[in-house]
Amino acid sequence: MRIPRIYAEIDLHLGATPTLPVGPSRHLTQVLRLGQDDPLVLFNGDGFDYSARILSTHKDGTRVSVEAVGDREPDAPIEIHLALGVSKGERMDFALQKAVELGVGAITPLFTARSQVRLDGPRLERRLEHWRGILTAACEQSGRRRLPSLNAAATFDTWLKSPSRGKGLLLDPTASTPLAGLKRPETGVTLLIGPEGGLSPGEREKAYATGYQGVRLGPRILRTETAPLATIAVIQALWGDFREG
Repeated sequence: MRIPRIYAEIDLHLGATPTLPVGPSRHLTQVLRLGQDDPLVLFNGDGFDYSARILSTHKDGTRVSVEAVGDREPDAPIEIHLALGVSKGERMDFALQKAVELGVGAITPLFTARSQVRLDGPRLERRLEHWRGILTAACEQSGRRRLPSLNAAATFDTWLKSPSRGKGLLLDPTASTPLAGLKRPETGVTLLIGPEGGLSPGEREKAYATGYQGVRLGPRILRTETAPLATIAVIQALWGDFREG
């Protein structure tokens, strides 16, 4: 039987016997139907996996015993920050999930001129919480021991005024430079990708004016949920952890 791997926002160390929060506890007992003495793996985002065993289950939570600590997750060879135009429902969910599996380090959802989704107030907070859940589940599945950061959603113009993390790359099918033709960035990459329909001409001009470099992947125009995944995969193959095994 595959041992379940669960994220929990609690202090974890060898010999600890913490009680899990309600969410993870319910998932273990009501969804996975685990009980006393069943094994599991916990992580809290500090870079380690913790092998544990269930001591008891009760209505206030599941108590576990931490029995071993795994190896620390290596630092990323290249940090990737994805700034992605907010797209509709499942497209956005899919892009976020797979970006995490591919090793993205930070994500900023952007509301752009062509974004078909408009959110604010409580609706935006609910959507951000939903996206955090997707990021957490993707880490649980993929074995990542650190959670990528999900930044506050921002309008394109507001976000563009903030400093970029590393070299700014704009995926643009009209660009003349192929991604594979770039030299390895020294300080990581901020990857800018639009929503359905892409960024507007004005937004592309603004990005170029602030120092972003346009790159293309090939002769085809990719969907908003495909573009970040293909680009991150190429970045990882060129300069990242796909080269390590």
